[in-house]
Amino acid sequence: MIYLEFQFSIAPLQPASDIIIAELSEIGFESFVENESGLTAYISESKFDEGELNAIHILSSDEFAIEWTSKSVAQQNWNEEWEKSFNPIVVDERCMVRAPFHQKSYVDYDIIIEPKMSFGTGHHETTHMMLSHILDNDFKNKKVLDMGCGTGVLAILAEMRGATHLEAIDMDNWCYLNAIENADRNNCKKIEVFEGNSNLLLGKKYDIILANINRNILLEDIPIYASSLNSKGLLFLSGFYSSDLDMISEKCKAFNLRFEKNYEKNNWVAAKYVF
Repeated sequence: MIYLEFQFSIAPLQPASDIIIAELSEIGFESFVENESGLTAYISESKFDEGELNAIHILSSDEFAIEWTSKSVAQQNWNEEWEKSFNPIVVDERCMVRAPFHQKSYVDYDIIIEPKMSFGTGHHETTHMMLSHILDNDFKNKKVLDMGCGTGVLAILAEMRGATHLEAIDMDNWCYLNAIENADRNNCKKIEVFEGNSNLLLGKKYDIILANINRNILLEDIPIYASSLNSKGLLFLSGFYSSDLDMISEKCKAFNLRFEKNYEKNNWVAAKYVF
């Protein structure tokens, strides 16, 4: 599979970088590496639509100076580029997310992730906050769904926290394969990984649903999440901005999902709802 690698030069860097990541995610971009001058973004060549890219408003905004170049890269080249920039992260002093080549950590939960072309190393604010939610809530003996699983890191921590049955779903084949690899790499035996979308939830019930995707998909799928939760089930949502929280919460309220709390980091939000 051939990917397109886009190098974005951005000034000033924030909040433009976060906005661009969110917008690119909605048109098929899958992976992002932030740096001091901007970011690198990847999309499958078969999914790229130049018209959709040019329609992103912030790229022509007078508030920011944004330039970009692109080139074709083979999928396997991603690991080499990623290893150059990936440093381990620690969440709440209890969980470390690291690469296989990093030294083993002495925290409660040591997670080894090799993301390849998948999103979800914990570096982005949304993944980091979702990991915090998992650390702060009871997952023991729970049936859990990781929707839009990317690398599978959320499902992996959920199993480490005591979940007894877990399903991880992503519509991207590369994420699907990567999540399987990462679950095996962390000796997870209770995670089943599926390739597909929310249609796979029909007729299923969970105690906890984790969905770190983007605002538009979340708004579309909240009714399905509600119908897939057991009584007193928990729904954790991320992938949207603080300005979108009221909109997300109103949609949840319409389907009997009560807002309980949220974390916020650099204008990104991860919210908890109770069914």
